[in-house]
Amino acid sequence: MAVVRDLRVLLRFGNFRRLLAVRLLSQGADGVYQVGLATYVVFSPEKQTSAAAIASAMAVLLLPYSLVGPFAGVLLDRWRRRQVFVYGNVLRAVLATVTALLMVSQVPDWLFYVSALCVTAVNRFVLAGLSASLPRVVDKERLVVANSLSPTAGTLAATAGGGLAFVVRLAVADSDAAVVFLGAALYLCGALAALRIPRELLGPDTGLMQPRLGTALSGTARDLAAGIRHLAAPPRREAAWALGAMTLMRFCYGALSVMVLMLCRYALTSSTDDGLALLGVALGLSGAGFFAAAVLTPWTAGRLGAGRWIAVCAATAAVLEPALGLPFATAPLLAAAFVLGLTTQGAKISTDTIVQSSVDDGFRGRVFSVYDVLFNIAFVGAAGVASLMLPPDGRSVVLVFTVAVIYGAVAVAMARFERR
Repeated sequence: MAVVRDLRVLLRFGNFRRLLAVRLLSQGADGVYQVGLATYVVFSPEKQTSAAAIASAMAVLLLPYSLVGPFAGVLLDRWRRRQVFVYGNVLRAVLATVTALLMVSQVPDWLFYVSALCVTAVNRFVLAGLSASLPRVVDKERLVVANSLSPTAGTLAATAGGGLAFVVRLAVADSDAAVVFLGAALYLCGALAALRIPRELLGPDTGLMQPRLGTALSGTARDLAAGIRHLAAPPRREAAWALGAMTLMRFCYGALSVMVLMLCRYALTSSTDDGLALLGVALGLSGAGFFAAAVLTPWTAGRLGAGRWIAVCAATAAVLEPALGLPFATAPLLAAAFVLGLTTQGAKISTDTIVQSSVDDGFRGRVFSVYDVLFNIAFVGAAGVASLMLPPDGRSVVLVFTVAVIYGAVAVAMARFERR
């Protein structure tokens, strides 16, 4: 099997193995932590969740730390990325522990959201740093394969962490705090794994290492503008188009995520535990789609080109999403979870590869942070739009067709760009 052979080749790179271990532990902890938050906010029996409440929670957790993204990019182009992984994961372990304590305490909701916000804010540094560091541990010829396997493995680790969290949550009554404690322990393991990477290896190569914090932050706007100009230059125009396409596909994914949450909570099940179990199955099948994307993308992107593969993924989603979504039934919903996992991850792998191969090392942190901010804004915006369209039980024909039209527009735009 080609993917097994490619993985064996990559695993011969010792530093790739070490960076992969950091990714798996960090994103596995993310999956545990995020499911702990979701079950606390959405599936607590005493809460009557609405689409608007879900959108509000996403806005509280995602929009504010989108402001952190530009700062993360500037600092990742100045601070040793290995140190970001060590200290960032330690800090997340501490903050996640605080979140768990707040869950079992009688405190205002806003204090809980502030704690969760702090964890996810640090997450911006770690995830952007992982993407920016990958070209430092593999050669250029294997970068597309590494982009297929490494981020996908991280996504699968997050899915597995989410599955573990579901098991804990369903096995132990009212165990949301225990789930979050488990996430804190995994964050700490991620910090320990980062210590095995040589301190200087992950870069960046720049003469501005370790500046005073105030100096770095005061230059954020200037440096971010330089990163955007770097991305907009003709040699990197394909990267800009790929980022735009991926942002719209993320919008679609966010809108459908809110719909699936509402369907699992109300329309397709009769209890919160049944709804949580169905959501867990849907996430598992979406993870299987991520794995399928890791297998298919190196072959298809190598023959079609990464940009054309993005167009194919968007076109596939445009056709199959309404066909599987409109019945609003369990079996088609689960099939759609697999399809959207495959198409979304396939497009993301291709986008990552285009950006990494086009952007100079000294700008990668900034560009990937812009990438991350676009992701978050699109996801939260989609949640807000979905909250206006969705009825209480989650069934909305208008939302399904709107998402299909956006997918179709992305497919046409990327196909036309690639032909030019």
